[in-house]
Amino acid sequence: MDSMGMIIVLLVAIALIIFLTIRVKVHAFVSLLLACLFIGFATNMNLLDILKSIEKGIGGFLGMLAPILALGAIVGKMMEISGGAERLARTMIRVMGKRNTHWAMMVVGYICGIPVFFQVGIVLLMPLLFCVAIEAGMSLVMIGIPMIIGLLTVHCIVPPHPAATAVAIGLKADIGKVILYGLIVGLPAAMVAGPIFGKLVGSKFTLNPPEHMLKKEPTPEEQLPGFGVTLLTILFPLVLMISKTVFEFSLGKDHPLMGYINFIGSPVMALLLAVFLAYWTLGLNRGMNMEKLQKFSEKAIGPMAAILLVIGASGAFNQVLMDSGIGGAIKSVLTSWHINPLILAWCVAAVMRFAVGGATIAMITAVGLVNPVLPMYPGVDPALVAVAIGAGAIGFSHVNDPGFWFVKEYFGMKMGDLFKTYTLSTTIASVLGLITLLIFSQFVG
Repeated sequence: MDSMGMIIVLLVAIALIIFLTIRVKVHAFVSLLLACLFIGFATNMNLLDILKSIEKGIGGFLGMLAPILALGAIVGKMMEISGGAERLARTMIRVMGKRNTHWAMMVVGYICGIPVFFQVGIVLLMPLLFCVAIEAGMSLVMIGIPMIIGLLTVHCIVPPHPAATAVAIGLKADIGKVILYGLIVGLPAAMVAGPIFGKLVGSKFTLNPPEHMLKKEPTPEEQLPGFGVTLLTILFPLVLMISKTVFEFSLGKDHPLMGYINFIGSPVMALLLAVFLAYWTLGLNRGMNMEKLQKFSEKAIGPMAAILLVIGASGAFNQVLMDSGIGGAIKSVLTSWHINPLILAWCVAAVMRFAVGGATIAMITAVGLVNPVLPMYPGVDPALVAVAIGAGAIGFSHVNDPGFWFVKEYFGMKMGDLFKTYTLSTTIASVLGLITLLIFSQFVG
């Protein structure tokens, strides 16, 4: 089969995933596996080779990812049950002032979004948002959009989030670099699409949130953990992983200490140490016992199963693309376009995000489409490509995105208003993320 035939098979496979997940309502895991089989059959792969590709793809993606996601979920759960998010918000608003509440909520979303999933962050912070809005006398939209964009930006760009971590692993990028670059690139995007955009549109739209949210009483001050210890616990694993990258730059890869630094700064070890720290600072030190912490950990790890399966199936999809020869066809077509690889990665992720809906599936599918092209650009840091994919997946959220409906449910907005606020703000963040990345890449190569 020639390159054009391979590309047609790929397009049909992507259309099949979209059709099955959106119209037929088949679970994304099953849809991706069916797409793998379709590609294998359409390209005349040996039947056993199809199965081997699927097995290799799932195992390769989940090998290091599974413990990272489980440990990260525990840290996020500890922050949730301890009241850490509320403490961060109160302190930030007190420091920055009520007039800058929209900026404070963006920072809170940006920080709280590091250990928790996007939807979990909304559930965690939304009751607090209503309390803050009433106290500050500000529009819910004006301070809600910054919070949502802060959560979504780090969700797509910064490990240890599932998709961001899977992209880094799939591209063989240094996770410490992805975290550092992602935080730097994501902040300007979140600032413009959050507080600045939120202030412009805040007075033009109204929210009708669920009644039970409005009646939420603030947690008594004495029941919340301290600001310093909460911030330390959230940022601890990121500091360890980024420090590994910094030491590698300053000492060199061959320095005798790098063996120990690489061990402590590896994602699994950094998050394992963070779990022990969270158990102490947000749990045992505040009167909880290990039996309670064990139950909280089980609740945190349980929801990971579905996410791991989808990511594993996406890994299988990527592997089948390579083994079937479609990867080579993608390489020959895309390299003929002579597009900056960062722009290419962003475009692929943005198109997949618009088509498929979910940021996670869009990002991991984008890895399979971008990976074959990267050898043509040996000077490009895979960490920059990972951030480009994450930035592309932030935007264009609409009706086929579960997160879109999640925000609509909690904000209680009309469909048209949600497009003009949430969808538009995600798109602004995505485009600004690409622009910032292109500028940033001039300095780091």
